[in-house]
Amino acid sequence: MKDILTPSRFRLAVQAVFTLFCVYVGFRFVAFLDWAMGRSEVFVPKPGAVEGFLPISALLGLRQWISTGVWDTVHPAGLTIFLAILCMAVLFRKGFCGYICPVGFLSNLQERLGRKLGLAMVPHKYIDYPLTALKYGGLGFFVYIVFSMPARGVSEFINSPYNMVADAKMLDFFLAPSTLSLGVIAGLVVFGVVVRNAWCRYLCPYGALLGIVSWFSPTFIKRDADTCIGCGKCTKQCPSGIRVEGKLAVRTPECIGCAECVGACPVDGCLGFSVAGGGKAPWLLVGIGVVAVLLGFYVWAQLTGHWDADVPPSMFRKIYPMFLKMS
Repeated sequence: MKDILTPSRFRLAVQAVFTLFCVYVGFRFVAFLDWAMGRSEVFVPKPGAVEGFLPISALLGLRQWISTGVWDTVHPAGLTIFLAILCMAVLFRKGFCGYICPVGFLSNLQERLGRKLGLAMVPHKYIDYPLTALKYGGLGFFVYIVFSMPARGVSEFINSPYNMVADAKMLDFFLAPSTLSLGVIAGLVVFGVVVRNAWCRYLCPYGALLGIVSWFSPTFIKRDADTCIGCGKCTKQCPSGIRVEGKLAVRTPECIGCAECVGACPVDGCLGFSVAGGGKAPWLLVGIGVVAVLLGFYVWAQLTGHWDADVPPSMFRKIYPMFLKMS
């Protein structure tokens, strides 16, 4: 059983399940758009989970909620998912990145391919640190833009037709990317194969935010220096290139809580999760914990009306054709 249920396999399985769910949500959203655009008479409710792909809209919703106490009624599920992800970071580090994010799943596959090809390198620190700063610069830009807007401007944007159809525009990007977009995507794919976990480590502003929040997490990887044999297998396996064997406690914001280092360690009990004030915890803690948090927020949102948009279906059928055709 120990050889079957490993951190690497468990993580890959959870990532695959959530990625397949995202594909299912995409098909449901396409069916909704067919109805909204008048291409089908079969009404399919808009799946709230699609709003998880609108992080900027969710950030605007968070800003409005903080400033006015008003919950976003256009993309309510987006704000719910965003808060759930922040809660995950507080409790379980960047577990969202390690287990749930579909882009993280693709990054994991790229890294595995890179390892098989003898690539998946970790750049020297003089290159690694400046590249890491890119995602924090992107995060700072978005946070500045959103929180420098007046409260009235935020509300007007949230309730604008442009924001209402933002999910359809995002879908259009994936279904009909431009030549430039395809070129950029191809470059990122190669980048992710050659450099270990490249997108998450260097370019994702979302991951940068979760990394900052994870500083407050009580959960972290702890190394027992007395039993450690210094083999370096933990560092070699770490997707983020963290020098695990050189730390007693891994609290860096680059840790995604994947427990890959724990699975690679040949000494039982040398590496493991620790919870401040609670001692050691099983390596399954983060994976199970982030899923539980997400499901908990979903149930709460359904029970309290914070999931489905407060927009009549008839309004969708007016706004989507009008605005999308104009774009």
